[in-house]
Amino acid sequence: MMTSSDVIVVGSGLIGTSIAYRLAHAGYSVTVLDQAAPGAGASGSCDQAIFLQSKKPGVHMELALSSRSLFDTLEDELDADLEFKADGGMVAIENEQQWAFMESFVARQREAGIRIDLLDRAEARQAQPLLADSIAGATFSPMDAEISPLLLNAAYATAAERMGVKLIRNAEVHQVIDDGTAVCGVVTATSSYSADVVINAAGPHAGRLARLAGVNTPIVPRRGAILITAPAPRQIRGVLLSAQYVAAKHLALRDEVPFGVGLSLGQTAAGNLLIGGSREFVGFSTRVPEAVMQAIARHALAIVPSLGNHRVIRMMRGFRPFTGDGLPIIEVSRPGWVTAAGHEGDGIALAPLTGQLVLDLLRGSGPAHHFLESLSSLRPSLSTQSQPHQQIATGDAR
Repeated sequence: MMTSSDVIVVGSGLIGTSIAYRLAHAGYSVTVLDQAAPGAGASGSCDQAIFLQSKKPGVHMELALSSRSLFDTLEDELDADLEFKADGGMVAIENEQQWAFMESFVARQREAGIRIDLLDRAEARQAQPLLADSIAGATFSPMDAEISPLLLNAAYATAAERMGVKLIRNAEVHQVIDDGTAVCGVVTATSSYSADVVINAAGPHAGRLARLAGVNTPIVPRRGAILITAPAPRQIRGVLLSAQYVAAKHLALRDEVPFGVGLSLGQTAAGNLLIGGSREFVGFSTRVPEAVMQAIARHALAIVPSLGNHRVIRMMRGFRPFTGDGLPIIEVSRPGWVTAAGHEGDGIALAPLTGQLVLDLLRGSGPAHHFLESLSSLRPSLSTQSQPHQQIATGDAR
């Protein structure tokens, strides 16, 4: 027996469930298929930052700003506690070389509409007393925020199901149905599903899934690891990154920064410290070497020495969907097949807007439609950054 709906979404992470929710809200019948369950992939193995100030002026920044505006009312819209806190964010600057770059960086961010200040050592330590005496300074933006990705993922899934979305767990897609002119469905191990449109929202698995549809989608997995401590009293204001984190995210610094390590520090509502992180191209290898965890810890301690007083209780690892130019791919890749993946470290920040982007794509118009030309897989920036380890100029950090 074949189950039919207007749209099939493959992937029930933040991106997939935000799309399902927005389409159902607009009146589409939607079926969501996932090889596991909501939060079992990248959306359940990341930090909680909604970070704006690290974005490059241009499309990347405009997307982030548009999506950020949606978070302020999202708890009411989804009728859920998402542990959303608009406490701002900081980027710690460790040395004079980073300071020189950040001066120029802050000027460009201000021109793009970001409220951001460059703080000297004393000002930075007053705002975030746990910072090391040795830092050169920091940036601070009140526009940055944080949210629980697991709660957000669950809230999108629950709200979508309330509107009639069928969410099928443990349903890995093994085959794509093609009527000769367009994709018109998929097959899992136990069932077949038909639809007018199939949406590839499979995150780091999007490239593999696309091949089943005869589509080349240049998305590869980039592994990351985060150390998690036992609960502790509140001590971190907002989210704290290091300038090295920004470089590790956007630059191919494999020699200069082993394992792509850069500090991302936040604290959950329960008090656990999330100490990240690393960025490695190792396929889907799940074994994180001890050397990676040691490198994360050393870098974190150099910026926040008091972290040495906390006990790490576990390590979290996941795979980010990497495109190479910092932007996702959102397009009709062939008739009946839509790609909505490749957000890498911006899945949380861009999740609310992505649902609207896909809705506008299907309708051919809407408030976010003007972004779509820049998110095509044919964009020049994607073809020039297609190699995962290609060196990117320092001035192009986003």
